[in-house]
Amino acid sequence: MALGFALQPSALEAFETYYDILEKRGKTMNLTAIKGVEDVARLHFLDCISLINAYDFHGARVIDVGSGAGFPGVPLKLSEPSIALTLLDATRKKVGFLTDLCDALDIEAQCVHARAEEAARKPEHRECFDVAVSRAVARLDILCELCLPFVCVGGAFLAMKGADSGDEIIDAQTSLKLLGAELERIFDYEIPGTEIKHRAVILRKTSKTPEPYPRRFATIKKSNSQGSSISLYSGTKQQYHTS
Repeated sequence: MALGFALQPSALEAFETYYDILEKRGKTMNLTAIKGVEDVARLHFLDCISLINAYDFHGARVIDVGSGAGFPGVPLKLSEPSIALTLLDATRKKVGFLTDLCDALDIEAQCVHARAEEAARKPEHRECFDVAVSRAVARLDILCELCLPFVCVGGAFLAMKGADSGDEIIDAQTSLKLLGAELERIFDYEIPGTEIKHRAVILRKTSKTPEPYPRRFATIKKSNSQGSSISLYSGTKQQYHTS
């Protein structure tokens, strides 16, 4: 296939079930504004599993921060079943959805209801993961403070960003140094079947994150010059393209 690897038939069936659940539950919940089997398959599923080409997830302990409707964590788990997956979201209803989704897809995952800045201070989560992933729409410096405290030294944080995120990467350098990480590489890709270009910013954890981080979200937001707030890739297609 265009991704360079083939999914197992069982995974393809699971993605069909995933789509059906999104369509059904999306009638009563705000999960995603992207509709239709082709758009969901390309703009959600294929986008998420493109990360398999960016990083070796085999056997990794992975936390998806701000998982929402399960992106990118659930597609990654379906594509690489050896992942030990944790799905984190601050909205109770979405965590309930994620729990039901994992049951329906017969996949093991820990679904956690908590704010990222609070969960990252708990011993059972802090620096306990090989990889953190996030598809949240926020400036990279904000995402770094929310996600890097989950990652063990030597692990990585993969931030899914738009192809025009160069300024964010430059602006995040000070935050990276404070949080104990460095830019390892940038993985640019085109979603198969589209002309949409996205990127994964791969950050390597080089030392422990100092105890004061993450700060309260209001403090993080206030200290960020852009005053950005976090939302998810569940809005309009225009939001999706511009991340």
